[in-house]
Amino acid sequence: MARASTASRMGARIRAPTMGWMSHASPAVSSAPSGARSGSHRLTPPAGSWADDLWAKLTATPELRRRTEWVIVGIITLIAALLRFVALGHPHRLVFDEVYYVLDGWSLSNEGYEAKYPEDGRDLFAAGTVYAYNPDEPSYVVHPPLGKYLIGWGMHLIGPENAFAWRAAVAFFGTLAVPLLYLVARKLLSNVPLAAIAALFLAIDGHAIVTSRISILDGLLMFFVLLGFLFLLYDREHQRRQLLDWVAKWRARQPASTEDAPPEQPGWGPILWNRPWLLAMAIALGLASSIKWSGAYFLAAFCLATIVIDLFARREAGIRLWFSAATLKQGWASFLISVPAAIAVYLASWTGWLATSGGFYRDWVEGEPATRAWTGALEWVPYSIQNLWHYHSEAFRFHSGLASDHPYNSGPLEWPFLLRPTAFSYEYSKAGEPGCMFNECVTAITSLSNPLIFWLGTIGIVFLAMYVFVNPSWRYGAILTGWFAGWLPWLLTGRTSVYHFYVIAWLPFAFLAAAFALQTIAGSAKDDRRQRTVAVNVCCGFLVAVVLVSLWFLPTWVGIQVPTWYWNSTHWLPGWK
Repeated sequence: MARASTASRMGARIRAPTMGWMSHASPAVSSAPSGARSGSHRLTPPAGSWADDLWAKLTATPELRRRTEWVIVGIITLIAALLRFVALGHPHRLVFDEVYYVLDGWSLSNEGYEAKYPEDGRDLFAAGTVYAYNPDEPSYVVHPPLGKYLIGWGMHLIGPENAFAWRAAVAFFGTLAVPLLYLVARKLLSNVPLAAIAALFLAIDGHAIVTSRISILDGLLMFFVLLGFLFLLYDREHQRRQLLDWVAKWRARQPASTEDAPPEQPGWGPILWNRPWLLAMAIALGLASSIKWSGAYFLAAFCLATIVIDLFARREAGIRLWFSAATLKQGWASFLISVPAAIAVYLASWTGWLATSGGFYRDWVEGEPATRAWTGALEWVPYSIQNLWHYHSEAFRFHSGLASDHPYNSGPLEWPFLLRPTAFSYEYSKAGEPGCMFNECVTAITSLSNPLIFWLGTIGIVFLAMYVFVNPSWRYGAILTGWFAGWLPWLLTGRTSVYHFYVIAWLPFAFLAAAFALQTIAGSAKDDRRQRTVAVNVCCGFLVAVVLVSLWFLPTWVGIQVPTWYWNSTHWLPGWK
């Protein structure tokens, strides 16, 4: 084992995030040059581990490296697809909040607005009577339309009578989120194995699986948030390159420096308008906000992150007034590039409601224009926009005052510890009833994360939050920004009717932190071979345990009937029942 202290080892490892725990470094022994005296031979202790040796063989050439990477991503994506699409039509009934989003998605995609179903609409829809809604009676909903449109369009492609079709859209985007997280981690960590581990965590995590197999909005929200984050990383790279090029050209135009006149530094630097990735980020997060309003939290956080990124990029480029340049000069330009685009995308998601006349509150102003219409400077605003504003104000009031004594309420303070996951469905059956061969059986669908991955992610977030002050890195800040953007606003709002399944929006950032944690444990391929091998074996043992736990919990994620003792074995904490 290593003689260095644990603290020093952790510090050394985290300072090199691109090294990873499997690199091209392989064990080596250096010897003295030919002809040197035998007494001058100095042996270099062997480094690396069996994993590093294997990785070196698999990536020995650029072609092999590309092929290995494609195979890894393909296998992980295939695993994700199988876990999300196999038996997706089971159960053939509306589960949990599908009673809202499936019915609303179907009527919205047909009428342009959500129409109301009768009281037994859930049973009628499941039985195949999908047009039981009344187009003359709109339904009052409090979430934007895009997520329901996606669910509805999936049903149009496959057929609304099939439960598989109800969930096809969320399963598709839930599967696509796995290679998307790989791309994010690849860009962020510059390491294939670590990126693959983060993607594998998302592929086999129970919370990600359940929110990809049940038609609710949160898994869709997660995909577009993650897409926006990827574009943020691309924008950082593009922005930094533009600044360095501009400074190089500026310096080339300056007179040659002398001993009496040292080289000048540029003052504020340029305003960067060529920001296609920033625009793409805004569009992606506008789409996220068009699914659930909580997408706006990520929009605000990532826009602030671009300013912080610009601060460090200008300082690195040698711009003298880097702080004021990033905040006062570039800040407003970045705002104009991003925020209006996100608002435009959000408004476009309401096109169906605006283009028709049957939606809830669609003719609210027309009902009593003398008292409801805007006056004064806003009198020119079309009634359709005034109606949309009223709709949003009422929805905001609903969300602000929402309270519930639901048995699966879980406050934001509980979320990082996985104390109260949401049970989407559970049914008990006795011996002799269909499928039950024991005294009592349970068929459950619970949005419970793989606890080993989840808790490692929480530990990783805490570690990064501390280490960002010890050894600052933009990588740590980027992960923390995504995680806190999804968690902190819920903590600050004080809402009492909230649930653990909201966690899916920031869960990928916890998995990125978990990958960092494993890197810290595994160390570097330059470490002493004995130390490195032990550390890598520990990490591999943990990954094996993760896979075994996912296999054990899988029946309770996908609704496979199990005996009650099996069901109880998945209740590691009291709140998991």
